[in-house]
Amino acid sequence: MGDKEEPTTPAPSPTEEGLSDITAAGAISGVRGGAIVDGGAGDPLLNNTNVKIVIIGAGMAGLSAANHLLQNGCDDFLILEARGRVGGRIVSIPLSNNQKIELGANWIHGVLGNPIFELAVQHGLVSVVNVPKPHKVVATTEDGHQVPFSVLQEIYEAYVCFLRRCDEYFLCQYSPPPDIHSVGEHINYEIEIFLSAVPDPKEKRLKQSIFNCLLKRETCITGCNNMDEVDLLELGSYTELQGGNIVLPSGYSSILRPLSAQIQKQSIFTKCPVKKIHWKRKKTFTGLETVDEHSEDEHSDDSERTVTEVPTGGLRGESVESNSSSNCDYPAGNVRVDCEDGRVFHAAHVICTIPLGVLKSTHRSLFDPELPQYKQESIENLMFGTVDKIFLEYERPFLSADISEIMLLWDDDKRDMNSSEEELASEEYLSKNWFKKIYSFAKITDTLLLAWVSGREAEYMEKLSQEVVAEKCTEILRNFLQDPYVPKPKRCVCTSWKSQDFTGGAYTSIPVGATQEDIENLAQPLYATPQATKPAIVFAGEHTHSSFYSTVHGAYLSGRTAAQHLLASEEPDEIIMESDGSDLSAWIQGIALD
Repeated sequence: MGDKEEPTTPAPSPTEEGLSDITAAGAISGVRGGAIVDGGAGDPLLNNTNVKIVIIGAGMAGLSAANHLLQNGCDDFLILEARGRVGGRIVSIPLSNNQKIELGANWIHGVLGNPIFELAVQHGLVSVVNVPKPHKVVATTEDGHQVPFSVLQEIYEAYVCFLRRCDEYFLCQYSPPPDIHSVGEHINYEIEIFLSAVPDPKEKRLKQSIFNCLLKRETCITGCNNMDEVDLLELGSYTELQGGNIVLPSGYSSILRPLSAQIQKQSIFTKCPVKKIHWKRKKTFTGLETVDEHSEDEHSDDSERTVTEVPTGGLRGESVESNSSSNCDYPAGNVRVDCEDGRVFHAAHVICTIPLGVLKSTHRSLFDPELPQYKQESIENLMFGTVDKIFLEYERPFLSADISEIMLLWDDDKRDMNSSEEELASEEYLSKNWFKKIYSFAKITDTLLLAWVSGREAEYMEKLSQEVVAEKCTEILRNFLQDPYVPKPKRCVCTSWKSQDFTGGAYTSIPVGATQEDIENLAQPLYATPQATKPAIVFAGEHTHSSFYSTVHGAYLSGRTAAQHLLASEEPDEIIMESDGSDLSAWIQGIALD
């Protein structure tokens, strides 16, 4: 195969909506038979609907918000989902031999205080006693040279130390070295110092290639093109829960079943993309009209921000609920939601869980009036990176049974040291080098391998046919393993999260120049008037959780918080956090840990 592949029209990605046959077969976990309404615009009952709360998006945040409303006696809501399924960035498809692969969320990140782990345990989706599988990593160079494990361990331990030092800046008062603003710059600064003690040029190049491999892995964890993009002082704003990464035996998408089980089938409308949200409206002689944001208060220096300020008599932010259905007793009709197919929904409140990637491209046209300036700036400031998976399924095993992962040590310095940023982003460069962003092939089963790719290279990969990707991966494996008999996969599945209209990428990170405050700004509710005691729009999704951004548990908690905003009563009452009292995070707070 030549060095350059021409982009072709790719086969439909499994993350697209072309999988109606798979969905109908029940392969995508969490979609119960008959549990979703796919209402057409021709149905007169669906063209103009009044409801107390409209939840936009049936991903984790939307499902969490719906469940929290139900647990607190409020069932007067509808969920509008643009895709033909629930789950958002949680989705699986079947392979042969009763296997299935997770195209989106992969792990439960952490155990202690993680509501997703608690939900999984509660519903028997994970065993509390987890016996880890043996994990043998083999690191090889482009010419097939296998690196001694002692060298790999030395570099890995140094890298972890460098990364932890980057984390510390968020809480500590000391400043980084001059002219160092990103995680990548800081780690490379430490790498340079570390390698300066290595006299042998060949050994130094080898160790540099291991560092480069770990940095590529970090871009997939963080959700960026290059670690030079990630703000050094903000890296520690992400809170890592203890307990490691947990894989659900039945797949991550199995978590959707308990979340969708209690939601009535007529409450979820799929294939219903939202076109416009009219969120600030006033009564006129002819009905409700959208307020012109810019003419509402010509004398105010920041009229857009005034509607978000807490009124003196309100209880905003109070997480107060009761068991009575009166919590759902809102004045209806303040917000109008127009859908692409012509359907119109009127609601007192909207919970907006639209992903950051979609907000980046649509927020100016989606909201009427436009969002306050501080919110627009935060949407632009934050990063929504591209991370994709490549699955390779084989007829028979070909790797040694004890090998669990092959790390690919590309000779990046030889390739990149004289290239400008513009050249690295060019179509010509990416066509010849996109695959060199793949840092490893991990063994999922004996006949299934998984590779990750991020950033510009992932975006380029999404343009290629899956046959071209499979051929290139086979070439890579043959070269690195020095084995011309590595078989071609019988099936290759590539995700395309950047190309998806309803995601626009993978997950959120904080780039250089942005701060944790930008995420807090995205989470800020919007009030139609300064006198309103409850917001017109509440925002949820992983991009709105300032400590757990980029995670499913962050999305879950943000959905719960959004529901609490709307459930808050005027007088303090009992807080209902879980319907069955099995919240392990609350329980564990009462245990004294030695």
